[in-house]
Amino acid sequence: MKTVTQSPTDPAFVQDPYPFYEKARAQGGLNFWQDYGMPAAFRRAAVHAILRDRRFGREIPPEAARPAPEHLAPFMAIEAHSMLEAEPPRHTRLRKLVMRAFTSREIKAQEAGLARLCHQLIDTFPDQPFDLLSAYCTQVPVITICRLLGVPSDMAPQLLSWSHDMVAMYQAAKTVETEHAAANAAQAFSDFLASYIEQRRSTPADDLITRLIAAEEEGDKLSTQELIGTCILLLNAGHEATVHALGNGIKTMLQQGWDSAWLAPDGIENLVEEILRFDPPLHMFTRYAYEEIEVMGHTFKRGDQVALLLASANRDPAAEDKAEIFDPTRPARTNMSFGGGLHFCVGAPLARLEMQIALPILFERCPDLKLAADPHYSNSYHFHGLTELRVTR
Repeated sequence: MKTVTQSPTDPAFVQDPYPFYEKARAQGGLNFWQDYGMPAAFRRAAVHAILRDRRFGREIPPEAARPAPEHLAPFMAIEAHSMLEAEPPRHTRLRKLVMRAFTSREIKAQEAGLARLCHQLIDTFPDQPFDLLSAYCTQVPVITICRLLGVPSDMAPQLLSWSHDMVAMYQAAKTVETEHAAANAAQAFSDFLASYIEQRRSTPADDLITRLIAAEEEGDKLSTQELIGTCILLLNAGHEATVHALGNGIKTMLQQGWDSAWLAPDGIENLVEEILRFDPPLHMFTRYAYEEIEVMGHTFKRGDQVALLLASANRDPAAEDKAEIFDPTRPARTNMSFGGGLHFCVGAPLARLEMQIALPILFERCPDLKLAADPHYSNSYHFHGLTELRVTR
């Protein structure tokens, strides 16, 4: 296995990580990323195989776990009940219960409200240059998930603030200050949801929180802590990915030129998949080995960690023709942007629906949309999203 070196906080890398991915892929399916101190899978075949290999998982083996700092206790309490960090049988139980409430029918029911929301947001766009990321890309998913959960939409800014503080824990550039902010946000978010869940227990409504409370599998139900963890996961993951998928996609369309055929009913699904493939919002996920395993000539021992470079896999020329070119007319294929295997993103259908509705409405209402300033990505790797997207209409 060859060694690659690249600081994940280097400004040039943050703005364009793809040249590094290309060089790493050329060296092998697995490379040792020195800055992270672990093997990393850069090619699609390796990422695909490890995502679906049950001998790897998200939950750290007990003997490899290190005690978390005391100040992180509120954050770790949320993580302990998160479906994202669980493996079978706990993950199987949680996912079954969540999927009984978070059905395709409930997601489809958001369609009309989503369209109205997009039009309402565009109605408030100013005539002078403005930040489309905060005015539209952020608002569509966060208000939608608030409505879906049954949380008042005027809570969206507060939920967004808590979410940003918590999600920052997964960034390469996190600090002790990041940890304290995440812990405070986790405590406040948890307290709010605990109170709201109790309210819904006594006064049920037509919303996801009520359905999660009622979800049952062979007499088993979600505990209050599991309900809190699930709601936070749905909000954090549900808005973070869609905000940056929309922002990155609109940026690319404005920079490279867009075709109205991409936004037509028979083209929009391909456009969304190409946006997700070409410049996804999440670039890296990790897994732990649960036994001694040989992958592509490297032997993993139990407890070893491996980085899966989702964005690199999406641009692997061995899996996609002209992979470095943004081409929404290419036949849509499964990309790695929502993960795979047991942990395939439960919110992927909602994210796709939001993009399929938000993009055509935006470009129909604002056909003269143009960049007003050069976009820049935030220093938030493993995530990959813009700091702002200034445009004129």
